[in-house]
Amino acid sequence: MANHHATEHQGATLTQAAELLKKVFGYDAFRFGQEEIISNVFAGGDTLALLPTGAGKSLCYQLPAMLLDGVTIVVSPLVSLMDDQVAAMREVGLPAAAIHSGLNAPEIMETFRQLHRGELKVLYLAPERLLQAHFRERLQELKVALVAVDEAHCISQWGHDFRPEYGQLGMVREWLPGVPVLALTATADAVTRQDIIDRLQLREPRLVQGSFDRPNIRYIVQEKYKARTQVLKYVKRQRGASGIIYCGSRKRTEELAEMLMREGVRAAAYHAGLNHDVRNAALKGFIRDDIDVVVATVAFGMGINKPNVRFVMHFDLPRSIEAYYQETGRAGRDGAAAEAIMLYEPGDAAWVWRMLEEHDETPQLRVEKQKFSAMNSFAEAQTCRRLVLLNYFNEYRDKACGNCDLCLQPPRQYDGTVDAQKALSCVYRTGQQFGVNHVVDVLRGSQNQKIKQFNHEQLSTYGIGSDHSAEYWVSVIRQLIHRGLLIQDIRRHSALVLTEEARPILRGEIALTLAEPRLAATSGLNSVVEQGQHDKALFRRLKKLRKEIAEAEGKPPFVVFSDVSLQEMALLLPTSEQEFLRISGVGLIKLERYGHAFITEISEYLAADQ
Repeated sequence: MANHHATEHQGATLTQAAELLKKVFGYDAFRFGQEEIISNVFAGGDTLALLPTGAGKSLCYQLPAMLLDGVTIVVSPLVSLMDDQVAAMREVGLPAAAIHSGLNAPEIMETFRQLHRGELKVLYLAPERLLQAHFRERLQELKVALVAVDEAHCISQWGHDFRPEYGQLGMVREWLPGVPVLALTATADAVTRQDIIDRLQLREPRLVQGSFDRPNIRYIVQEKYKARTQVLKYVKRQRGASGIIYCGSRKRTEELAEMLMREGVRAAAYHAGLNHDVRNAALKGFIRDDIDVVVATVAFGMGINKPNVRFVMHFDLPRSIEAYYQETGRAGRDGAAAEAIMLYEPGDAAWVWRMLEEHDETPQLRVEKQKFSAMNSFAEAQTCRRLVLLNYFNEYRDKACGNCDLCLQPPRQYDGTVDAQKALSCVYRTGQQFGVNHVVDVLRGSQNQKIKQFNHEQLSTYGIGSDHSAEYWVSVIRQLIHRGLLIQDIRRHSALVLTEEARPILRGEIALTLAEPRLAATSGLNSVVEQGQHDKALFRRLKKLRKEIAEAEGKPPFVVFSDVSLQEMALLLPTSEQEFLRISGVGLIKLERYGHAFITEISEYLAADQ
C-alpha cells in the first residue's frame, strides 16, 4: 500500500516537475536520466548519477528543490561555481543562497536568517563548511529535503580530484538519517563509483548512467612543435567561433591571450589569480559572444552554461582522462559539430612525471601517477581515440568512431594476433600481479633483480619478445588495454589483469589487428631517442637543425624529416649526395631542399670528433 501511495505521489510530482521544466527552464522534455533520477528522489531513495558534462545534472536537484518541502543542500567544491549557480537560480525565481569563504559575516548571518524563516529552497556549501560542528547544530533545526553532492568523484581516493574534506561527507548520513542523498559526477570509473557509494553510505542507490560518448566532438591530438603559431593558425581558421584554450600555468594563459589579441582575435585570459572584476568581465564577454576565445586554467568552465563553444584546445597535457573528458565536454553542448584539440609534446609528459616523482610515495600519488599514465597513453594512442576514452570509462566498443585524427588519418595496421598472445600469456604467466614495465622486461628477457627475485627467467614467456624494443611492447600492451583485453588495477599498483575478452585471442579463435607502433612518435619515461644503434649526440644536433629549418619555413619539423630519417642519418653518417639519397624518407626534392644543410652538419660533427 505504501508503495502504491509513493508511486501516485511520484507520478503527480513528475508531472509537476515536467511542467516546471517547461515553464521555468524552457525545456520541452527531460534529457536522458533526469526523469529517473528525479522520480527516485521523490520516492526518498539514494541515487548515484553518472552523466556526461553538459547532460543537465543540476536540474536533477533544482526541480525537486522547487517541489519538495524543506531546503535542498548542495555540496560543491568551487566558490565561483556556487555563485554562478545561485545567480542562475535566482534568475528563474528559485530562492537560493551560498555560504562560503568569499562572503562576509553579515551576509552569512542574513542567509541563516532566511534559512530559519524557510525562505530558501537551495543552499550551496563547501564540504568544510558542512562539516563544522556549529553548522551541524543548525542543520538539526532545519527541514532538509535532499542532500546533493556535486562533483562526487572528489570524495573517492581513487578519483582524479580527491579532496580529503569530501571524504568525510558520510557523516551527513548519520546526522540526517532519513534524508535522500543524490551524488552527481560526470566522470567515475568502476572503482571510484564503489568508493563514492561506500564513503557517502548510500543505501541501495539507484545507479543512473548515461553514455560517455559525445559523437559530435572530433578528438584531435597534434604534435606540438611551434606552439604559439599552431594556436594562432587554429584559432584564425575557426573564424570567430567560440573556444576555450586550457593552459597549465597562469603566466601562460596571459601570454597566449595577449598574443591572440595582438593578432586581432577577441580573446581574454582567465585564472584564479586575476581580480574578480577582470574574471567576471571575461566570463560575461565570453557568454555574450563579445569575446571569442578564453585562454584559461582549469578553474574556468566548471559552471559555464554556454552551449555554442565550438572548440576546446589543450595547450598542455591534462593530468587525467577524467579532467580531459570534463574539459573537452564544454565544447558542443548544443549537439552541433565541435572539436577537442590537444597539442602534445612528449617532453611535457616527462616534465609532469618528474614533478610526480619528486613527491613522497602515497596511495594518493600512486592514483595520480596511474591517472596521468592513462592520459599519456591516450595522447600516444595508435587506435581510435574515442575507443580509448570510452573503454577507460568501462564503456567497451570495438567499432572505430571515424571522427578523430587517428580514424581520419590512420596509422598502418598489421596482424597483431601473435604479439597480443605473447603479451597476454606473459601477463597470465606472471600471475596478473605486475605492471606494464615488468611484463615488458620478462617478454624481452631482461636480467634485472626483480625478474630473478620472482624466478620469472624460468617462465615459458621469458624472452619470447626479445626481437622488439621495450617501446614496441609498451605500445602493444597499451593497445590491448585500450581494446579492453587488459585492465590496470589501480588498487594493486596498476597490475595488469586479463579480461574475459582476452580468452578467444589467447586460444587463437579470433585474429586481432593492431597498429604498427610508431616508435618515432611515441615517448614516455624511456625516451625512444635513447634506443637504437644510432649516434645519440648527432641525432640531437640533427633534431635541432630540423626544428630551426621548420620554424624558418613555418611548418612542422616532421614535414622536413621524420625521426626515422634522422636516426638513419645518425647511424649511416651520409656525407655525399649519393649516400644521403639512401636514407629512408629522402627523395630528390628533399635532397635539393635540405640535403646540403644536413650533410654539412654531419660532416662538421665527424670532423670535430676526429
